[in-house]
Amino acid sequence: MIVSKPLSPIISTTPYKVVLPFYLYAALSFLAATLLLFFSTDAFLKHYFQPHILAITHIMALGWATMIILGASHQLVPVLIEGKLYSNTLAHTSFILAAIGIPLLSYGFYEFNMGAPAKWGGRFVVLAMLAYLINIGKSIAKSKNENVHAVFVFTSVLWLLVTVALGLALLYNFTFPFMRHDSVHYLPLHAHIGIIGWFLLLVMGVASRLIPLFLISKYSNPRLLWAIYWLINFSLVAFILIFYFLPLSFSLIPNLLLITAVLLFIYYCRAAYHQRIRKKVDEQVKLSILSAVMMALPLVFLGIILAMFINRHTENNALMVAYGFIIFFGWLTAIILGMTFKTLPFIVWNKVYHRKAGLGKTPNPKDLFSNTVFKWMSVAYLLGFCIFICGLFFPNAHLLKPGAFLLLLTAILYNWNVLKILNHKAP
Repeated sequence: MIVSKPLSPIISTTPYKVVLPFYLYAALSFLAATLLLFFSTDAFLKHYFQPHILAITHIMALGWATMIILGASHQLVPVLIEGKLYSNTLAHTSFILAAIGIPLLSYGFYEFNMGAPAKWGGRFVVLAMLAYLINIGKSIAKSKNENVHAVFVFTSVLWLLVTVALGLALLYNFTFPFMRHDSVHYLPLHAHIGIIGWFLLLVMGVASRLIPLFLISKYSNPRLLWAIYWLINFSLVAFILIFYFLPLSFSLIPNLLLITAVLLFIYYCRAAYHQRIRKKVDEQVKLSILSAVMMALPLVFLGIILAMFINRHTENNALMVAYGFIIFFGWLTAIILGMTFKTLPFIVWNKVYHRKAGLGKTPNPKDLFSNTVFKWMSVAYLLGFCIFICGLFFPNAHLLKPGAFLLLLTAILYNWNVLKILNHKAP
């Protein structure tokens, strides 16, 4: 299929040189994480606090999810605010700092050495996120078109900075104890702020704009989005206060607020889907919509974990590991796998063909990658995810290994398509 120009408002004034390195780094991080997963499946049958799981978790959280979000948001935030990115230099700075810091930090966890490599990695990551916060904050401040989506994004970046700063503090607490408790005690707080404040808030803010956009849906409900915004933030602040001052049994209250917010967001996506103008929905959007439903799974597990702890005052390790796995290899990975091939092709199309648009026929952005490879990737991903989860619950190492292999195959196919897009040149 050929068209004269892509019909998408994704393209903005942000140069492709700012955005594309994040996508490539994230793709390679996903490959590295699944490779480590394949060779470390036995670790997932042990306690969740051990070196290989810590390394894989941080590669998935920072190298995979955060890096691709940073890259995409440098392109999407100007679209949301109908303005320009404040500084390309700050964007490059955040990439370089994070690109250096993430492998250093992950290496420290993998070797369980909280010395110089891990600490320097943590420092670089904190500085990277500070540069990103300044850039996004200045961009929004200079824009005259602030909206609920932009507020979601900026607030999530504030929580991101809190998350990485707390993480660095916990690193120091391992070797120079200065907190009231050991670092393991604060891990639930560190994880909860990152997952809810950074990932959930940002994904909802961006997806609430992109899903109706890609569906060509007329649905819009800012009041509902504001309600979701406040429910999530009240829930997170309440959890922090309860963590420090009240028994854990009170955590059921913020968990209920969180569940309400997620259910309202699922309703929002469902309404956008039913009011769509484009009746045919492509595979990339279907996978992203599936991820919206998958948001509810970690909350169900969190509720079960809290209930078991309150009743028995013990942790269920299998549930804890499954909770983290569903978040990083389930919900976040599903939305990234779908949205990558709705955003990256437009960015590369604009790089290659923006001067030729209107002068002749050009490929459609969706022709820049292989849809067949995407379908096989989706099948491998869904099978691998389900098999690995079964291996965690039963538990069974003979299920974990093929599940991990299918997830590694997913990463290989994903990288193949990403590289195909990035290497596309005009005929």
